[in-house]
Amino acid sequence: MDGAEVPSEQEEDTKMLRFAVVGIDHGHTFDHVKGLLAAGGEFVGYCPKTSVPALLDNFKKTYPDTPQIDREALFADPSINVICIAAIPRDRAGLAIRAMKAGKDVMTDKPGVTTFAQLEEVKKTVAETGRIFSICFSERHCVRSAVKAGKLVKEGAIGKVIQTIGMGPHKLQLPTRPDWFFDPEAFGGIIVDIASHQVDQFLFYTGSTTGEVVASSIGNFGMPEKPKFEDFGEVLLRSDRGSGYVRVDWFTPEGLGTWGDGRLTILGTEGYIELRKYIDISGRPGKDHLFLVNGTENRHIDCSDEKLDYFDAFTADVRDRSETAMTQAHVYEVCRLSLEAQTKAVRLGGR
Repeated sequence: MDGAEVPSEQEEDTKMLRFAVVGIDHGHTFDHVKGLLAAGGEFVGYCPKTSVPALLDNFKKTYPDTPQIDREALFADPSINVICIAAIPRDRAGLAIRAMKAGKDVMTDKPGVTTFAQLEEVKKTVAETGRIFSICFSERHCVRSAVKAGKLVKEGAIGKVIQTIGMGPHKLQLPTRPDWFFDPEAFGGIIVDIASHQVDQFLFYTGSTTGEVVASSIGNFGMPEKPKFEDFGEVLLRSDRGSGYVRVDWFTPEGLGTWGDGRLTILGTEGYIELRKYIDISGRPGKDHLFLVNGTENRHIDCSDEKLDYFDAFTADVRDRSETAMTQAHVYEVCRLSLEAQTKAVRLGGR
C-alpha cells in the first residue's frame, strides 16, 4: 500500500472503547455509563448482581437494550477494554484487581479502596499488568462548575492557590439505604467514603503531588441506634503548596431541594472562587453555580454548559496508554491520605 502502515488487529480493536459494568450498588454507575457513552464508547453489557434492587430496576429502564451478562463472562471477553465498578465499597478493589488481571482498564467509583492492604494490592497489580486504575471522583469530574474552576485556576484568575475548603453534606434518605451502608467495614468510614472527593480537590486545585494529614475526626451525633455508623467527619490537610479543610456529614435537612449542598471555596493570592455545586440557596435555578472574586471583578458564572473533560481524557488514555485524565500517582495519593485520615481520626460525640 505504497509504504502505508496497515493497522494491526489490536489497533483496530481499540479504536472504539468497549466497556461493561460490574457492580451496581451506587448511583454513580450512571455517571460512568453516561460519560463514556458521550465520549464515544460502546456499552456492551452489565452484571445484574446488586444489593440495591431499586437501582438495578432503574438501570434496566435506562438501558433496556444493553444485555445482562455474568461478570465472569465480561472479564473473559477480550473485546472489552474497560470495566466500570460501583459495587459495595469493600468489594471494589477486588473486582478492579480481577479486571486488570484479565487485561482490562478500570474506572471505579470512589472509594476505590477501603484498606491499606487493598491499596498495596492495587498498586502491585497495576505495576504487573500495566493497566489503568482510575477513580471517577464525581464531585470534580462530573461537576461542570468544578471543571470550570480548574480552568480559571490554571489561567491565574485568582493567583496562586493557597487553601481549599471543601464541604460534602448529604441527605440520609434512610428508606433507600442497604444494610452495608451502616457498616464502616463495608463503606470504609465516612472520610474514606465521602471525603476522598475533597482530598482529590485539595491536591488538584493546589497543584500538590503529595500531602499530609494534620488532624482528623469522626463522629456519630444523630444515630445512636447505629453505633458503628459515622455521620460526621473532618480533615485538616497540608502540603508544600497550601492547606485544606474538609467537612463531610449526613445532616442535610429534608427541606433542601437536592441531596446535598456541596460547596468548595478556593482561596488564591489574588482572589477566590466559591462553588455551589448542586443548588444556589439564594434562589438561582439549577446547579453548577460559580462565584469569582478578584481584583477586577465580582461575578456569578453559570457553568451548566461546561464540558466534562474526564471521560474524553480517560478514553484517550486507554487508547494511548497515557495519563491525561489523572495520573496514577494522584489516585494513589488520594487513597493514601483518605485512609490515613480515617485511621487517625479522633472520635467525637461520645458514641
